[in-house]
Amino acid sequence: MKSDLFLRRSVSYLGWVDYMNTTEIRIQQAKEAIDKSEFILLGGGAGLSTAAGIEYGGKRFTDNFGPFIQKYGLTDMYSSGFYPFPTQEARWAYWAKHISVNRYEPDATDLYSDIFHLAKLKKYFVITTNVDSQFVKSGFPSEKVFEVQGNYGSMQCARGCHNKVYNNELLVKDMVDQTVNCEITSELVPKCPVCGGNMDPHLRINQFFVQDEKWVELNRSYNQFLQESKGKNVLYLELGVGFNTPGIIRYPFEQMNYQNENAALVRMNKEHPEGAEVNRDRTIVFTENMQDVVSAIMK
Repeated sequence: MKSDLFLRRSVSYLGWVDYMNTTEIRIQQAKEAIDKSEFILLGGGAGLSTAAGIEYGGKRFTDNFGPFIQKYGLTDMYSSGFYPFPTQEARWAYWAKHISVNRYEPDATDLYSDIFHLAKLKKYFVITTNVDSQFVKSGFPSEKVFEVQGNYGSMQCARGCHNKVYNNELLVKDMVDQTVNCEITSELVPKCPVCGGNMDPHLRINQFFVQDEKWVELNRSYNQFLQESKGKNVLYLELGVGFNTPGIIRYPFEQMNYQNENAALVRMNKEHPEGAEVNRDRTIVFTENMQDVVSAIMK
């Protein structure tokens, strides 16, 4: 079967950067692929938000987390999410700032907004491992954005004792406003309304991740989109997707592209442009600045 052949051969990677045509040629190829497409399936990974300016390290990290860096020796926002804070008061002081900086404070970025303008005239759907709501902020309807890994704007029982998530916006604001010496008061520490235990941000960090009714419905919508677009003129637009969780977007996009002779894959990825050998002729790769590429395609 085609899928079996793909899986056997997909580990064969080539020198994609050496193979690529000039930027101008690839821009034109991407424009033609978008014009030809009836459906666009967008896949957004961490590299997309980084390219949009929502960086987890560097100056953005040091400007916002100075006291936490001094107290705990934190080095970036990604690894800090796994830091063993000594108390819930300390843990939620950090997470409140993390959530505020990445979910509530940023407006829609230019890059995400431009991507919406690229897709909005087609039948489209978004699957993303990002949890910062940038797709929805930038104009994509929430019912067309499947955030597989959760969202910073919600929290859940840390043990997943029931199938529900809770909005955290007002609580996060109070936590940030009332953080003293990298801690919040015990009264602000959220507790599960069902079991009384600890709460977690709604992120897929362990086996207790809650797939609530909204998550299930969006998963269903995603699969319906796949069925509707099967065999049709589809553009798979893969944006900043690396190899942390390749089974969610990267590998499925490669396989669907291989199985559909009417499809094309546009991959924008500065660090991981390589792809499956069998898809080489139907893949357009960009390692250049993502905003520059999207802006050029829009012209």
